[in-house]
Amino acid sequence: MNYGKRGIVNQAKAISSGTNRWGKKFSLFGFCFLLATVIGVMIIGASAGIGMFNGIKDTAPDVGDIDVSPKGMSTFVYDKDGNATRKLVAKDSNRIPIGREQIPDDLAHAFVAIEDERFYEHNGIDIQGIIRAGFKVITSGNASQGASTITQQLIKNNVFTDWVTETNLLQKGKRKIQEQYLAMQIEKEYSKDEILTEYLNTINLSQNCLGVEAAARRYFNKHAEELTLSECAVIAAITSAPTRYNPINNPDNNAVRRQIVLQKMVEQGYITQVEYDQAKADDVYSRIQTVNEESNEDNAVNTWFDDALIDQLLKDFQDKLGMTKEQATAKLYSGGLKILSTQDPHIQEICDRVYANEEIYPAGTKYLLNFALTVKKADGSTQNYSSEMLEVYFKDESHDTPYTSKGFNRLFDSREAAQDCADYYQECVVEEGDEVVGDPHVRIIPQPQVSLTIEDQHTGHVVAIIGGRGEKEDNRAFNRATASPRQPGSTFKIMSTYLPGIDSGKITLASVFQDVPTAYSPGGKVVRDWWGSSNGEWYTARRAIARSANVPTVQMYAVVTPELGYEYLKKLGFTTIVGEEGYKGDKAVNDIHLATALGGLTKGVLNVELNAGFATIANGGEYIKPKLYTKVLQPDKNGGYEVLLDNEAPESTRVISEAAAYILTDAMKGVVSGSQGTGTSVNFGTTPIAGKTGTTTDYNDVWFAGYTNYYTATTWTGFDNNEKLKSSKEKNFSKEMWRAVMEEIHKDLPSSDFPQPSSGLVKATVCSESGKLPIPGVCDGTLTTELFVEGTEPTETCDVHYQGEICAFDGRPASEWCPFKTQGVVATHPAPPPEVARLYVNGVQDNSAYTTTTDEEGNTVQVPNTCHHTNEFMQQDGIDGILAGERAEMERRAAEAAAAQAAEGGDPNGAPPAPPGPPGQPTPAPIPEDVAAGN
Repeated sequence: MNYGKRGIVNQAKAISSGTNRWGKKFSLFGFCFLLATVIGVMIIGASAGIGMFNGIKDTAPDVGDIDVSPKGMSTFVYDKDGNATRKLVAKDSNRIPIGREQIPDDLAHAFVAIEDERFYEHNGIDIQGIIRAGFKVITSGNASQGASTITQQLIKNNVFTDWVTETNLLQKGKRKIQEQYLAMQIEKEYSKDEILTEYLNTINLSQNCLGVEAAARRYFNKHAEELTLSECAVIAAITSAPTRYNPINNPDNNAVRRQIVLQKMVEQGYITQVEYDQAKADDVYSRIQTVNEESNEDNAVNTWFDDALIDQLLKDFQDKLGMTKEQATAKLYSGGLKILSTQDPHIQEICDRVYANEEIYPAGTKYLLNFALTVKKADGSTQNYSSEMLEVYFKDESHDTPYTSKGFNRLFDSREAAQDCADYYQECVVEEGDEVVGDPHVRIIPQPQVSLTIEDQHTGHVVAIIGGRGEKEDNRAFNRATASPRQPGSTFKIMSTYLPGIDSGKITLASVFQDVPTAYSPGGKVVRDWWGSSNGEWYTARRAIARSANVPTVQMYAVVTPELGYEYLKKLGFTTIVGEEGYKGDKAVNDIHLATALGGLTKGVLNVELNAGFATIANGGEYIKPKLYTKVLQPDKNGGYEVLLDNEAPESTRVISEAAAYILTDAMKGVVSGSQGTGTSVNFGTTPIAGKTGTTTDYNDVWFAGYTNYYTATTWTGFDNNEKLKSSKEKNFSKEMWRAVMEEIHKDLPSSDFPQPSSGLVKATVCSESGKLPIPGVCDGTLTTELFVEGTEPTETCDVHYQGEICAFDGRPASEWCPFKTQGVVATHPAPPPEVARLYVNGVQDNSAYTTTTDEEGNTVQVPNTCHHTNEFMQQDGIDGILAGERAEMERRAAEAAAAQAAEGGDPNGAPPAPPGPPGQPTPAPIPEDVAAGN
């Protein structure tokens, strides 16, 4: 500054200058205006910011309306003893919620230390953390420093679940503001322990593990409460980047992060240096790899029982809870349910072990090739290839291949041969420029196949299922016990004919029918017995059951009527039976016909439903719909469980009376223990058994369905592609497996006979050849005691036997004019009922000893049918010559009989010849080959 004279003068002039004075004033005004503008803008901006914040905050969900609990949770299946047998998991639902008491402090502290060290101090948002993260962004441009608290992360994962679809900073900012606001509100409603527990049940911990319990089981095969400090640190290290810190795939990355977790726990006072050193030295990753190799329950294939249970649950969720198929699936696999099944672990283990033993199967196992392939053709189109297309290809003789044959059936002698065929076919159909989509689906299945259902008939609980033979490779695979209708053969005789017949009173066990050539309809296909041609023998219903006689069964079904039989079959729960609505193409088809008597059905039956039919008889005539679970529980809002679906009450229907059921059981005991029974090989001798064998035409299917007073079991054997069972062992394998399983199941059970009903049952002595009351002194050699439903016992006298003067020529009661009278007893049967007579191939021979008529007082009486030597016959011209001819005929017969007796019969092992009929009875016609059979 100039302090000289000139300088002082200049300063004085400047001060006194008006122009300069006004300039200073304007400068000050401009500064003030600018300052005011900035302050105003700041105020407006702050107001707008506060308004926008409040606006965003106000659009946030109300804290009372949100649920911070995780949504997708694993479902668990339990057997009847309460053991967890299966975990059902959908993607993003492998979660097993646990309470705070099941979370070890080391695990909780590990997550707090690495994710939110001021968790126990802040009110939902961490101001210090936000400032730190902001400073990091300003100084380095790195936004990786997180500031979200555990509470905010919980809200992000369980409330704002669509955050992964955010595409810009505006959406992210809006969500962050709402997240912080709700975090503070949540902290007012929940305790820190409650928030931390929900968080630890929510977080993604890689390997499709959601929550710490699922992670503990996946990585260490133990519960979370059993984890060590070292293991807790491994799991806590995963959460910030689940793929990068996956301890199976990236153990080195996880180890670095784990050390940081442990160090922070030391720094924050959760563990001591000694505990840190011990945990750090733990070779935890070796254990993880061992667990990964030895057990992975999430990738385990369902059992046959599991598959059947899942099918029943999905159906019931839709039918009983009104869900769509998609809703039912989501609920089952992601609903965190507890399913209480009916499976008996002891019985299922026996079945699994017996059926897994390949050494007991018939020799010469074949292997069926199932194949599927998708190819993207060079022109961009897509072509699918199937097992059926493969079979057609190799049956086409225009294809010159090693496999070409009209008889090609996809069966091979080894797995390798089947695989070679699949590879060869793929080479044939995939051309240059084509692209195979995915991997070919090749399944090589051992044959013959099998199935088994075991049910507790008193409850309807299915306790064990075998749906096939060989290693099960797929979930929801083809289940032969519950989803494969097969022809039931002679097992169905009980269901179709004897059950409705005895219950309705249309037949009794004493009813008598003759094995003579019989057709399914007049002039139609002829019924064939499993032993060959009809032998003319007479069968009671009891004997027909024991011997599994086809012809008498069809005759009895004609009496019962197919219409009545169909009504009973529907009551027995058969869902595959076709009624009048059935069609096959344009042709109407149904099962209301006589072939149903022998199991000749449009579709066949399911093993589980056939088993339920026999269980109905075992349960005293009351049908109980088979069930595979008793209850389904779902999580409630209080951390416990509530009933979603109660299935304990039986869905039952009285189908037949207790007396009828007992009579059927008594008859079927003869199948197993009687001298003529077809199922004697199943009898293991420690408890009474009732049952029925079943074989279809050409041995495509063989069955045994039977029961004790404890359980009902049904076994099936056959080829998936309907090839014929050839060897004796194959044909008897169902009986062999039934015995193998049931004998072991009953090993420690006391003998228990079937209970006899206290009423409704009558025991009566009858003539076994007529099924009616015996004639004293005449029927003494044919007396038998039989059971009847009360009211169906016979009241009429035997109409087969006659004692008195017999015509020696035609074997009928002698007329007043008969020249060949002799004293004796003759047995001749009355004509069959009209509905049976119309089916006789050779017509009906009226050779009854009696005619039923009405006497002068209106009473129904039986009068003898006399021989042909009537008064008119004896008065005809040339009678002497006629009688001489008859006398010569009697002498010829006597000579033939004497010669036959002298020859001492034929092959002692051959079937007995049909008894000779009276003169004039035509020789039975030959039986055509195109007939039905079954035993």
